[in-house]
Amino acid sequence: MNDRNFHIRGAGERVAINTPIQGTAADIIKLAMVNIQRRLDDRNLKSLMNIQVHDELIFDAPNDEMEEMKGILLELMPSSMELAVPLKVEVKMGRSWGDME
Repeated sequence: MNDRNFHIRGAGERVAINTPIQGTAADIIKLAMVNIQRRLDDRNLKSLMNIQVHDELIFDAPNDEMEEMKGILLELMPSSMELAVPLKVEVKMGRSWGDME
């Protein structure tokens, strides 16, 4: 942070700013994952949480559970942690990850 070299100092500043943000985002998605899995279990749904990629969760869901899953995600993901700013959630559906709409 006190290096004379502008690039090294800038890198240190970026790490200092970004680390708490990324850590909090990781905590939020982990809480969301626990809450979602509990809801899936409580409702005996066949949908499966498959993978987390950064701030995305990928599910396999039967067609007859798609709308219920969308509702669960829109309810539980933004309410996983109480913050001063609202968390936005975008739900996409498709037959494969590349086909999401």
